[in-house]
Amino acid sequence: MKGIDTNVLARYLTRDDRDQYERAKAFMTSECAADDPGFLHPIVICELVWVLKAAYKIERENIASTIEKLLQTREIEIDERDSVRAAVAMYRSSSADFADCLIARLNKNAGCENTVTFDRKAAELDEFVLI
Repeated sequence: MKGIDTNVLARYLTRDDRDQYERAKAFMTSECAADDPGFLHPIVICELVWVLKAAYKIERENIASTIEKLLQTREIEIDERDSVRAAVAMYRSSSADFADCLIARLNKNAGCENTVTFDRKAAELDEFVLI
């Protein structure tokens, strides 16, 4: 299994740089298979969401759909897959950032009663408490 960095995934998805897209595509098609998937860490997913939103101005729903497609791809292994899936659902139904949604899920899985925050959008989620 080989890890995939955010910039490779972003180029593969956005196709905004022809040379880098072609190299990313070659890697994804030749090195990622169902029996030997490429690996995405949840931090990569967080960075991808930020890049798609900030740099490419992609709408929230399209970002959520993109992550869901990655979750369904057998050639990609996503660490904490169930937490990422739950975070996508939270992201869709709130105005919280994706990273906060993922933090909420991961912390809950770790046994946290809640997570304290100063972030009002994050506090919309039941797992967060404003202090």
